[in-house]
Amino acid sequence: MARFSQLTPLARGESPPDTVNYENGRAYTPTAKLEFVSLLLTTLLEDEFYRTERQTMARIRALIAVIDDPRFVAKAALYARHVFGMRSVTHLVAGELAKVVKGERWTRGFYARVARRPDDVTETLAYYLATYGRPVPNSLKQGLGAALAGFDEYQVAKYRRGRGAFKLVDAVNLVRPPSTPALAKLVRGELAPALTWETQLAQAGQVETDDEVGAAKAQAWGELVRGRRLGYLALLRNVRNILTHSPESVEELAVQLEDAQAVRRSLVFPFQFLAAIDVLQQGNLPGAVRVMAALNNAIDHALVNVPRFGGHTLVALDSSGSMAGRPQAIGSLFAATLVKATGADLMLFSDDARYVTLNPQDSTLTAAQGIPFMAGGTNFNAIFQRANRAYDRMVILSDMQGWVGGGAPVQSFADYKLRHAVTPRIFSFDLKGYGTLQFPQERVYCLAGWSDRVFEIMQKLDRDPQALVREVEAVELAE
Repeated sequence: MARFSQLTPLARGESPPDTVNYENGRAYTPTAKLEFVSLLLTTLLEDEFYRTERQTMARIRALIAVIDDPRFVAKAALYARHVFGMRSVTHLVAGELAKVVKGERWTRGFYARVARRPDDVTETLAYYLATYGRPVPNSLKQGLGAALAGFDEYQVAKYRRGRGAFKLVDAVNLVRPPSTPALAKLVRGELAPALTWETQLAQAGQVETDDEVGAAKAQAWGELVRGRRLGYLALLRNVRNILTHSPESVEELAVQLEDAQAVRRSLVFPFQFLAAIDVLQQGNLPGAVRVMAALNNAIDHALVNVPRFGGHTLVALDSSGSMAGRPQAIGSLFAATLVKATGADLMLFSDDARYVTLNPQDSTLTAAQGIPFMAGGTNFNAIFQRANRAYDRMVILSDMQGWVGGGAPVQSFADYKLRHAVTPRIFSFDLKGYGTLQFPQERVYCLAGWSDRVFEIMQKLDRDPQALVREVEAVELAE
């Protein structure tokens, strides 16, 4: 392959790319703090297109060592857990901090706060024991013990993890938290099963005939919905079951799904809405139209803080092969939201780039699902070669693995600015946290991850290109 003949000369005054990405395209290295935050807000610790789970975990450990600022690392974990709803990656970070930080007064409060649920405690301890063994540092035991003491009987019963190598009772015996009635019952084996939707359905299945099973499940699903005993994510995951077994619960289900406060409180990821929408579109389920409308309203609630920019905006969505799956779903939803809310132009890019027009009458979800997927390579140069007007800002949604045309679009961006006599703001969203940029960091606003806070941060970026890192630095650690 003629790799070097694709490279374009460096524009005068531009910072040269200083690394290559996974596709061997020219790229820029972010600061360790920005890369670390990007990883925490985008990874679910699973095998990805370019990187295995083990490689991701190793990179996180390496970045913690390079940053050499445990307080920043802790703040990033709290930000990822409480603002973006990330779980497994925060267990890893908490375990690593317990290994490297000794004698700091703030650590106990950090471990207590990073555990939002009892299973955060068990997962963090399980990670530490599997990675470093015993003894477990006192600060980790004290902090997780304080978290355990704050959970009520229902939470303890729900997450006690009756099966598995490391159970909640094991965590209690290890960290010895302050005694509470719930924890005392757990240790004595007197804790009644939590009345969760799983246990209620299990009880419904303990009858003899198929007709009795069907009737019991219909009653169980109806009671769960009407009694509001399902969490928001459980509602999304069980749309098919509820409509199949309890069609009379359609209206109550729809009301709960479109509850604005419930949407924001749940920290649900936007692509999880898409999974429920797929279920509704696959079969002739009773009440599907009403529930579909509720989910469209829910998405609008989740994305309420879209900034109303002045001037002209271009949204450029990467539709190359490496974006398949969750990155594509998130990017499409983000693109459709910005286009509908701000009147921005939409461009798709892969080997080449082209403008796409969305139907303004479509809902946000419908518009997102209608965006075609091009596959192919990743050519950032094509964005600036095909852009046909002067834009005040460009929002680029990608995994940042550009390689067609050499990678980083240094010359094509310079040519665009000269051709249209404009220097647009670039909002560069890294949807995978792979660790490289396609623009010099000091020239663009770099973000990662997804939540309704993203739009608030975008507005702050007009004043501070390092807003994401500063958002993390603003998190307070109690001494």
